[in-house]
Amino acid sequence: MQNKSSSAKKTCQQIFRYRNQILVSKQQHHHQQQQSCDVFINHRGIDTKKNVAGLLYDHLRRLRLRPFLDSKNMKPGDKLFEKIDMGIQQCKVGVAVFSPNYCKSYFCLHELARMMESKKKVVPIFCNVKPSELQVIDNGICPSEELERFSRALEGAKYTVGLTFDTSTGDWSEFLESTTDAVMNNLVDVEEGDRIY
Repeated sequence: MQNKSSSAKKTCQQIFRYRNQILVSKQQHHHQQQQSCDVFINHRGIDTKKNVAGLLYDHLRRLRLRPFLDSKNMKPGDKLFEKIDMGIQQCKVGVAVFSPNYCKSYFCLHELARMMESKKKVVPIFCNVKPSELQVIDNGICPSEELERFSRALEGAKYTVGLTFDTSTGDWSEFLESTTDAVMNNLVDVEEGDRIY
């Protein structure tokens, strides 16, 4: 009887230790998500969330960077603009993944405008779209000031050296490597600039 009791006690202790490890791990993960991000990934979800943006997010995480992707860094109950604006404010570099439906999204254009207005380094990726095809559309909903703001941001991004990628014919590993290189080089530039000032 004594043997069974001590065995049960050991099993309970192991379960509690394991549970505590899981809780600590979850708390650390939550704390990491609360910290500022290195890279804000701006994208049109219906075009790129499950391929370009999602793969880039995963790749940057494996490199121990802290990317922000709305579907990965936000949880139910978060205030949308508050969380996104904070991610942009705290990031060092932005990646704008332009795609065919990008300019139809108020949120995409808002995020881009916030990054450009905050003077963030932005790496444009033209995914299945040419820069000349991107334009702000007046759907009658946005005030003219917002449309002007979005147009300025879009023009600034279009005239920033970026990367192009065709999802149907492009080399995915080469794309991830060249995008990561561009992000890392811009992060180094930002870090060096911060040290100078």
